[in-house]
Amino acid sequence: MKTTVFILSFLLLSGLTNAQDAEKRKSVFNTENGLALSGYDPVAYFRSGKAIKGNPAFAVRAAGITYHCSSAENKDLFLKNYKTYEPEFGGWCAYAMGNTGEKVEIDPETFKIINGKLYLFYNAYFNNTLKLWNKNEANLLKQANTNWTKYY
Repeated sequence: MKTTVFILSFLLLSGLTNAQDAEKRKSVFNTENGLALSGYDPVAYFRSGKAIKGNPAFAVRAAGITYHCSSAENKDLFLKNYKTYEPEFGGWCAYAMGNTGEKVEIDPETFKIINGKLYLFYNAYFNNTLKLWNKNEANLLKQANTNWTKYY
């Protein structure tokens, strides 16, 4: 009986924790109407080295965040281990996160993969922050990781 109560309590708490995490992610990740990466395929960045628009037919939801993949194969890969393909810093501009600690919108076509992780950057009005990032990547990356802990 004690074992059954323990297992049920554990499952209940696990479910609450997962639900709370999904709510937290929805509140801090860069999404529009719940859709991340402006609809771009998170797996394509890694497999093709390009930003490719996803297809709503291959929509996938991971811990409260929706992504559009461009193919059934990419959707399957994402589902196997979504954390591998999710952008760092909730999809906010990596340069801004490192430089000021602010959540700044991104251009989903301006990105860099570093050590198997996807970083996105603001690129508009003659201000490509990826170029600024490249000038001081090590320090900005370290500071961005520290700053992100304030949000998530």
